[in-house]
Amino acid sequence: MERRSVLVAAAALAAGGTDLLGAACGGAHAPTVLRLATGEKGGPYQALGDRFAAELRRGGFKVRAVTTNASVQNLSMLADGTADLAFALADSADQTVQAEHRPAAALARMYMNFVHLIVHRDAPVRTISDLAGRSVSLGADGSGTAVTAERVMSVADLARPARILRYGLERSIEALKADEVVAAFWSGGVLTPALTTLSRQVPIRLVPLDDRLVMRLRRAYGPVYDSASVPANAYGEPEPVPTVSAASYLMCRVGLPDDVAFKVTKRLFSSRDRLRAPEAPGGRLDRRFAIGTGAVPLHPGAARYYRSVFG
Repeated sequence: MERRSVLVAAAALAAGGTDLLGAACGGAHAPTVLRLATGEKGGPYQALGDRFAAELRRGGFKVRAVTTNASVQNLSMLADGTADLAFALADSADQTVQAEHRPAAALARMYMNFVHLIVHRDAPVRTISDLAGRSVSLGADGSGTAVTAERVMSVADLARPARILRYGLERSIEALKADEVVAAFWSGGVLTPALTTLSRQVPIRLVPLDDRLVMRLRRAYGPVYDSASVPANAYGEPEPVPTVSAASYLMCRVGLPDDVAFKVTKRLFSSRDRLRAPEAPGGRLDRRFAIGTGAVPLHPGAARYYRSVFG
């Protein structure tokens, strides 16, 4: 959809007779404190959330950053009104809107996340097919990593099922160190601080996820997935590693007042150089791509901000 069409659609949503954005979550009441649901300890969402909360405070907001299991939990918190802002992976947000029909609104597409399938450097896992019959952590319940990993495994066509565990990032790292699992999934920006630390302690590598697997994902789940590469030397790998990518969105509850959504979105871009989003390709916030939130509608306040920029 063209940029202007997206912005016009969001404006129509704000002005429509059936105002879902005003009706959900108890209406458009300005919160005293903005509650920002971030992500797991040691992950990029937590680090980025802490920096964004600091920038919002500089802009005059009162903000409380909340550590969570990330995307799925964050979206549930937005839907039930216990969070005002949150980060979420595109596939989790798309599922919330299209499959679960729960209220959700986006302020911006932020940056690309990369699926990390992490193993010891000497592990007998060279392709995803080698996970057949082996123990693998898919990510914590309530995380976007788990949603993405489940989908990756569903199209991997393993000869026999893997033994599935559901650990968050911190617990997955400990399980890898203890050889409790042979592999662990993580979906996040590059570099992920906890994985950088792990790579300095234990030799690790990433299992490649090639274009054929990405095409299977797109056929099964839609165009939220793209091919990407984790850059060389990110975690000690001498060459780039092909993988699956999906965007991260800055989301908000649908009842967030328009002026608050406008100011938060404006602050996001005015502070983007200080936010230090992940440095891999797709890491820099860019207004040209920020409105590309797929099935997730832009909040009318965010749409008003983009109209003020693009005219």
